[in-house]
Amino acid sequence: MTDDFCKFFDALMKKYTMKSDTKRHYHRNSTMSKAEIMLIMILFHDSGYRCLKHFYLEKVCKHLRHLFPKVVSYNRFVELGKEVAIPLALFIKKVLLGKCTGISFLDSTPLRVCRNQRIRIHKVFKGITQRGKCSMGWFFGFKLHLICNEKGE
Repeated sequence: MTDDFCKFFDALMKKYTMKSDTKRHYHRNSTMSKAEIMLIMILFHDSGYRCLKHFYLEKVCKHLRHLFPKVVSYNRFVELGKEVAIPLALFIKKVLLGKCTGISFLDSTPLRVCRNQRIRIHKVFKGITQRGKCSMGWFFGFKLHLICNEKGE
């Protein structure tokens, strides 16, 4: 399902975005597809693991290797996560979300990218992260808002 969505999304992006002919590509394409990266991220959030690195190294690289034959290193996987952030958000919104029934529960949590001391030298989501504040204090990263209906969707 993620593969079909990525093909559809890439076709739309190619159709509606303007490309510059003078732009050079300094990096070769990844061996893992965007759909595989999105699927690993979805599996991580469904797995109950709290640490992405532990999930990736222990579960994906060892036990799910037959499903992902061209796994990349963990550092490269984190770098590629930036490329699938928008398609993953759209996939979750359009495919995985439940319907609004009138009763909703809302919660939010910070997704820290790095410690506050390392804000100036972080590289992973450079340019799209911001400082934020939650009940536990200041953080640097994203704020995840979750909405759930009474059916748990």
